[in-house]
Amino acid sequence: MQDDDIEAVRWKDVDNLLLRDGNLVGPGFEPGESVKEIVHDMLHVLVIGAGGLGCELLKDLALSGFKKIDVIDMDTIDVSNLNRQFLFRMRDVGKSKAEVAAERVMQRVHGVEVTPHFCRIEDKSPEWYQDFHIIILGLDSLEARSWINGVVCSFLEYNPDGTPMQETIKPMVDGGTEGFKGHARVILPGVTPCFHCTLWLFPPQVNFPLCTLAETPRSAAHCIEWAHLIHWGATRPEEKFDADNPEHMKWVYEQALTRAALFNITGVTLQHTQGVVKNIIPAIPSTNGIVAAACTLEALKMATMCSQQMNNYTMYVGTAGIYTHTVAYEKDPECLVCSAGVPLEVEASATLQQVLDALLVKFGDRLEKPSVSYEGTNLYMRGVLEEETRPNLGRLMTELMGGASSGLCVVNDKKLSGPLRVRVTFRSSMET
Repeated sequence: MQDDDIEAVRWKDVDNLLLRDGNLVGPGFEPGESVKEIVHDMLHVLVIGAGGLGCELLKDLALSGFKKIDVIDMDTIDVSNLNRQFLFRMRDVGKSKAEVAAERVMQRVHGVEVTPHFCRIEDKSPEWYQDFHIIILGLDSLEARSWINGVVCSFLEYNPDGTPMQETIKPMVDGGTEGFKGHARVILPGVTPCFHCTLWLFPPQVNFPLCTLAETPRSAAHCIEWAHLIHWGATRPEEKFDADNPEHMKWVYEQALTRAALFNITGVTLQHTQGVVKNIIPAIPSTNGIVAAACTLEALKMATMCSQQMNNYTMYVGTAGIYTHTVAYEKDPECLVCSAGVPLEVEASATLQQVLDALLVKFGDRLEKPSVSYEGTNLYMRGVLEEETRPNLGRLMTELMGGASSGLCVVNDKKLSGPLRVRVTFRSSMET
């Protein structure tokens, strides 16, 4: 069989979606070879996470025609990963997940280019993330999701009427699994709820009372958390515990094993220790496969409009049969991360200093030393511009905003992962 024939057969199933019109296509879809070229040659996709879900995502994206993929992950391969992270082999233990996954996908799928990044997501600048057309998350951490959500939403800009500027929207697909349960969701900042809008979807982490850990442990988890939270600080006070350090994890395991023996408690293993300390939920390969397929399909829809987009959150439950349900969650109009402006009402006689004070009161520990700008003009900035903008602190805010009765200010602070948009409105003394 000739190379051209092989190539034609290879993309036969994808061609059924991209080369034909249909009743369920998205707005603006135009079937044809040009659509395939967009996926093959133009789209640059970033996969964050190369674990159980990330391996499936890389495989699915490559087999769906995405040929320019980057993957970022800070972890190395552990023996316990091999039962579900199918791109890895025993000889890969100790190596970078991102690097091995990229190499393995390129070996198996001809023509795809996967660029690995063996580092923390925080090590990359926001400008680096802005270069990608679609970002797909295969993470198991709420903190990491929140951070990248803040970065993506920081690109967002709004028109004066409060509608998002289309060219500033960075599409993101988020997948997550927890045992036999999983979800896939589409995040279009400014259009759909961002991750911060729906934090309430995630259950709070289980915390054990310290008195129970210290005095009356009743389970293996109690012994592990005692070694992690109490005994480490008492025995190694000069060292900061690092959950990704194998020696640190082994020490916690050994101390927990000794304590468990004192109280006749069984069940302390190294794998269980890792699960408790890192709050890891056991992963099921089939759940990873189903969720990754849903995320890849949404990425293909984003790239081509070959079908209508998910609206906007799908959950999967496989504990008793197969159950899926799609929910159209709504944006939080006062979201600190993605909204057109969190409302802040101040007196018409308020100075910039009083507005800064009101910001610190309203947002509590989210801000520490805020800087403020209005329509591209720096009203008050920390650092090298502090001396130049300091005189503005005593000026009326209405004056600084050109006499407007309300307006959108942008607040930056080192505690924020991205800019905070605040819609300032003024009330007269008679209104109070």
